Amino acid sequence: MNSYAAVMARRSEIMRAAVGIDYDRFETGQIGFHYQEMMAQIGYEPAAVEQIQDELGVGKTPLRELANVTELVRQLAPAGKGARILLKDEALNPSGSFKARRAAVSVYHAQQNGYPGVISATSGNYGAAVAAMAARCRLPCIVVQEVFDSRGVGQPEIIEKSRRCEAYGAEVIQLTVGPELFYVFLLLLEETGFFNASLYTPFAIAGIETLGMEIAREVQARYHRQPDMVVVTHAGGGNVTGTARGLRRCGCQGTQVVGVSVDLRGLHMASDRDFNRKSFTTGHTGFGVPFATWPDRTDVPRNAARPLRYLQHYVTVTQGEVFYATEMLAQLEGLERGPAGNTALAAAVVLAQELDRDQILVVQETEYTGAGKHPTAQLAFARQNGVQVRSGDPRTSVPGASIIIPSQPELLGIKEVELGQLRRSYLRKATQGRSRIDRSDLEFLAAEVGLGEEETREILHGLGVTAQ
Repeated sequence: MNSYAAVMARRSEIMRAAVGIDYDRFETGQIGFHYQEMMAQIGYEPAAVEQIQDELGVGKTPLRELANVTELVRQLAPAGKGARILLKDEALNPSGSFKARRAAVSVYHAQQNGYPGVISATSGNYGAAVAAMAARCRLPCIVVQEVFDSRGVGQPEIIEKSRRCEAYGAEVIQLTVGPELFYVFLLLLEETGFFNASLYTPFAIAGIETLGMEIAREVQARYHRQPDMVVVTHAGGGNVTGTARGLRRCGCQGTQVVGVSVDLRGLHMASDRDFNRKSFTTGHTGFGVPFATWPDRTDVPRNAARPLRYLQHYVTVTQGEVFYATEMLAQLEGLERGPAGNTALAAAVVLAQELDRDQILVVQETEYTGAGKHPTAQLAFARQNGVQVRSGDPRTSVPGASIIIPSQPELLGIKEVELGQLRRSYLRKATQGRSRIDRSDLEFLAAEVGLGEEETREILHGLGVTAQ
């Protein structure tokens, strides 16, 4: 009855009960679903989200101008270049990250709909966010985490997050890396009847929309213009999706949305060997690329995070560059924040050099830091696992083998991820086993990859798929 195969066979039934959404009613054609209708009918309206977040003490975080970082950028940039860099300081949310926004709506929804508690499966900041919001709403909370490799060794960053969850009163179930995470998660949902506070429901994405809205409003009020570029750390796609949707709600159609991931290519996220050879549990290519090319690989039938709909550019940075940006933020601006949240900042220093001086670039979030999340702890742990740490040219680093921290700011760089390749990969997976699709599916796929119908049709033709 509770064998792995049996539990997986009834996963859809378990998930439907745990989120209370009939996803089937949004399905259309052979492939697609009514995404915008799902968001409008299931997610909360912005005014309601803002009220929920106000009641729970979430949001309205400061938008800080990084004057000293901007000055450094202008010293590095060509004449007339070097955009003003602003930072949305999300570390000041109750749980220390922007994920309090998505957790606030999810936990509120669970409370209003009579669920006896909430569960979250995450090794990231979201677990702490759900635990904090559950405490505010007086709901029991369980957080399921992958913490250890087969030796029983855990990353200091994840252990720090476990401590944070427990501090908020959550029960934390710690597992070794592997497929048992989802199995245990499903069993707990079934046994407890708790709400699945997934990162990928319309509730969670609606919670992030306020972040984009606040950025748009605050830049307009202070500088009387829209932000030219918003740089977002990209993992599972919710951060990009929610922020971009919020910006668009406020009329920022021309604002470039740039996703940034740490380059961890070559490391397998479910590998026992690789698990502790990376210094970032999120915001890296191990999430960013797979979730862009197939969003519905999640714990809900249809993921409300659809990053290819909203990304204009996608770039990567190295682990060493993120650690450099973390120290730079602390020493130039007096803001000590967690490294993972500075992924976007590392790229922003380079991107700002390509923009004019009168333009505005917003780094969309920060995260809290703590004993296990601090660069010192993470770099010491890397060395213990055989990873070389030194200063030099970060482009010579090899994920899982070396972390090269830039020896000077001129060595900071970015690498463009070809969105065309990601779009093609998505379309290949979506149409696998099909030689023809109908008109409704073409419309859906074009929206999914952020292209016009004719461009999408051409790519599909190259894949051997005819679109009516």
